[in-house]
Amino acid sequence: QVQVVESGGGLVHVGGSLRVSCAASGSIFSINTMGWHRQAPGKQRELVASITSDDNTNYADSVKGRFTISRDNAKNTVYLEMNTLKPEDTAVYYCYGRIMTVRTRIERTYWGQGTQVTVSS
Repeated sequence: QVQVVESGGGLVHVGGSLRVSCAASGSIFSINTMGWHRQAPGKQRELVASITSDDNTNYADSVKGRFTISRDNAKNTVYLEMNTLKPEDTAVYYCYGRIMTVRTRIERTYWGQGTQVTVSS
């Protein structure tokens, strides 16, 4: 079994910074891409950023230059550093990982339960 758990969300003022983390645990053989999606009220879930196992990154245009994704492969953890936050960044942030388990050796996507990020003006 695999678990993906986010942490670090919260309330921040406009222009502030916040870092969210996500750790995968369990019977993991390997992890390929990890990343973050977000979903604001009344909107569709959207990709925020992703990072491959060899550190290639991809960002949504709306967060380029403000957000930085990184990972620690030894800890099966991905981080999202968010700077210059705007009210429109308010959303539930969901972590995911493309994970292959020891038992199945089949890669599939595992999602976290989400963490709320609220940017107040």
